[in-house]
Amino acid sequence: MDLKELVCTLAGIDGVSGDESRIAAFCKELLEKYTEDVCIKNGNVIAHFGKKEEKPHIMLDAHLDRVGMVVTDFKDGFVKASPVGGLDMRIMPAQRVTVHGKEDIKGIVCTLPPHLSKEKKVMDRDELWVDTGLDKAEKYISYGDTISYDSPCTPLLGTRVCGAGLDDRAGIAVIFEIAELLKDENIPFTVLLSTGEEVNERGAATGGYVIDPDIAVEFDVSFAMCGGEKASKCGKLGGGAMIGFSPVLDREISLKLRAIAEEKGIPYKAEVMSGTTGTNADRFSICREGQRAATISIPLRYMHTPAEVVDTEDIRACARLAAEFMRREYK
Repeated sequence: MDLKELVCTLAGIDGVSGDESRIAAFCKELLEKYTEDVCIKNGNVIAHFGKKEEKPHIMLDAHLDRVGMVVTDFKDGFVKASPVGGLDMRIMPAQRVTVHGKEDIKGIVCTLPPHLSKEKKVMDRDELWVDTGLDKAEKYISYGDTISYDSPCTPLLGTRVCGAGLDDRAGIAVIFEIAELLKDENIPFTVLLSTGEEVNERGAATGGYVIDPDIAVEFDVSFAMCGGEKASKCGKLGGGAMIGFSPVLDREISLKLRAIAEEKGIPYKAEVMSGTTGTNADRFSICREGQRAATISIPLRYMHTPAEVVDTEDIRACARLAAEFMRREYK
């Protein structure tokens, strides 16, 4: 697969937090093309590359899960849903969704026509109902089944793609791009594709504990300029990697990443955070005795919506930067 195809394929697989088995199995199969040492442990995909030597043990992480909903009740053929992760409730009415029951069932988030709605307000999290068209939804759907956006990933003009789930399937694509760049080099590192980032970073806590790396590099998405945001808080689509600077990150690594980007002509922007990062890196920084954590993020528009947008050139830039960093650490 070329990179656009890979990103769209990854984003097209469901995997709401707590229900990541299908995307985990797919990623495990892809990783087996690069290394035989791959397993799924407590939902996390863990893959070891090369032989671990007396050098810094580097771990690369991206999270498997995506935001969505979970079935909590039934009434008159309608399915009650509750958000899993930070859904944008402003856009939920009339969204197309897929309920992952005994089989995948298509549905629509219920909404009143504007002609009948007296109040113009944002839907409350407790008002989510899904119309599946079934008279007896319980025949096919059970309590606890997950629900995801029905929004296939679509290639846009140039090097951009749009769809649900690019947070954080774009980060997973970075790791596969790194594996491709380093496939002929004997550089030891470990890949962690972690569960549950959108709810409690559970996979990072368990995976980081069992792998216990010296350095943990997190690949997640961050905010891209769309219109009206503060440029200081956002990256730019096509503007390259976003290198994290934060009190919880290892400053020496952040500075190294910036120096490499400038030396190699890799487009980048410094992403300055005055507190935590909101990514798995926060968890790694306090895991066991503390792991030297860094973030390399992909600019993304319309986060946690069915129409997230990334530029595959930014994915390439993140991969090039990380690969060069790993070469230098290994030497």
